[in-house]
Amino acid sequence: MAKALYGHVGAAPDRRLLDEVTRLRSRVQALEFEVTRLRAENDRLEAASADSDDLRLLSEPALT
Repeated sequence: MAKALYGHVGAAPDRRLLDEVTRLRSRVQALEFEVTRLRAENDRLEAASADSDDLRLLSEPALT
């Protein structure tokens, strides 16, 4: 078993595997950026919604 493990660990990394890992890391970075952008957009929309809620709570009609 030790020889099998040594043979596996000692082998040179497969170029296709390295390319796939690089591609996946790039995709993860792009998705993390998208999540950050969407959270910021959500926070902005939430703040805008809170401002418009103040107008709905007025007891008097807006137009008279």
